[in-house]
Amino acid sequence: MDGFFVDANVYSGRPADRRPPEEEKVYDMLDALSVSYERVDHGEAATIEKCLEVESVLGAKIVKNLFLCNTQKTRFYLLVMPGDKVFKTRDLSKQINSARLSFGDAEQMKRLLGVTPGSLSIFGLLNDTGNEVRLLIDSDVPKNGYVGFHPCKNTSTLKLDMRDVLNKFVPASGHEPTFVELPDYK
Repeated sequence: MDGFFVDANVYSGRPADRRPPEEEKVYDMLDALSVSYERVDHGEAATIEKCLEVESVLGAKIVKNLFLCNTQKTRFYLLVMPGDKVFKTRDLSKQINSARLSFGDAEQMKRLLGVTPGSLSIFGLLNDTGNEVRLLIDSDVPKNGYVGFHPCKNTSTLKLDMRDVLNKFVPASGHEPTFVELPDYK
């Protein structure tokens, strides 16, 4: 895959070396919540296609994390959905009563969630202290058991039990998830 590197080792817990502050913040929170996780390090994985190779080493499905907003750019959403599902805005718009959803831009993502495109994950909610971003989770995500998320940098992926994400991390982030049902077009 065009020179994309994936470390074949699966590590338990935080890395021994220092990482960028936004990544360290994720490890600090997970450790404080006593959430166990495994980690795989790799080259920049900004697309689901690159994440497929990471999935095979990590042993968990990696989810898509989409940053969305309404036309007026007054309401923002973080949608967590299975990586292999196709996303169509109309399917979500109806469920959350928001017409004309579109993708939020990189500047808004950085301002609200403290991450850049390709590194977005549920962990960005740690930076949304004003609770301006509504968390949306496709109902199929918890069915996977273990899932993979980038720790606010797309050069590592963490494997977590989705029960820990929903019962420990999400409440600690100060957000309430809204579960949505997105069709599977396969």
